[in-house]
Amino acid sequence: MSSASSSLLAPSVAPLDPLALYASAIDASDYVARVAPLIRQLAPGIDDLIDIGAGGGQLGAALRRPGARWTAIEPSPTMQARLAALPQPPVIIPHGWDDLAVECEAADTVLAATMPGYFTDAAGFLARCWGWATRQVVWIVAAQKAPKGLILSACLPREWHREDETPGIDLVLPRLGADLPDRMDAVDWTFSLVLPDLPAFAAFQADRLGWLPNDPRRPQLFDHLHKQAEPTPAGFRLSCHRRSAILVWDLP
Repeated sequence: MSSASSSLLAPSVAPLDPLALYASAIDASDYVARVAPLIRQLAPGIDDLIDIGAGGGQLGAALRRPGARWTAIEPSPTMQARLAALPQPPVIIPHGWDDLAVECEAADTVLAATMPGYFTDAAGFLARCWGWATRQVVWIVAAQKAPKGLILSACLPREWHREDETPGIDLVLPRLGADLPDRMDAVDWTFSLVLPDLPAFAAFQADRLGWLPNDPRRPQLFDHLHKQAEPTPAGFRLSCHRRSAILVWDLP
């Protein structure tokens, strides 16, 4: 067996960071260019901003008003480092939204994009957002039929990932009871990830799927991704369709 083939079968030696991968994909995607204008339309006049689960800060940086206060509630050290490196970084609160240690000054708008809290405790998460907002709350929720727990799993056959593909919005709205948003709309965009090392990413995917080192599907997974990948000067680009729902609540 060649060394290249062996690398496809073996687990990745230095596991990739899923959060860092996702942030780099947002950098390479048209997410902000497509989503931010719809948010501005549905929730105009954003002033001071609290950004829950800010990630790499791409959307918050685009929406913030120059000179306004921007606070990022972000528990990941990887994402905290990215936020701190921005030319105009937010105030970083290194906690999760449900951590009772979180204390921050209320803001005009509270923003939350693709948060686990939507699914674990939607009503509790919304109440937390309301506690920090003085005018409006904005959520971005996945609105396409796709897997939720694996980066670019939409590029894989369903029999491999076996994840629930129910659109996130169809799970979130019933859990809100009577607290439905005042306005909502949806926008399509393309999730793109540029990979300098496609075999390493294929091994990472196989690891995340729980496949053993000698699983014969490992090289099949690489072949499947390679056929979809677009060569770029930086490696290979993998892309898939996304649709995001924007939910806005006005505070009385």
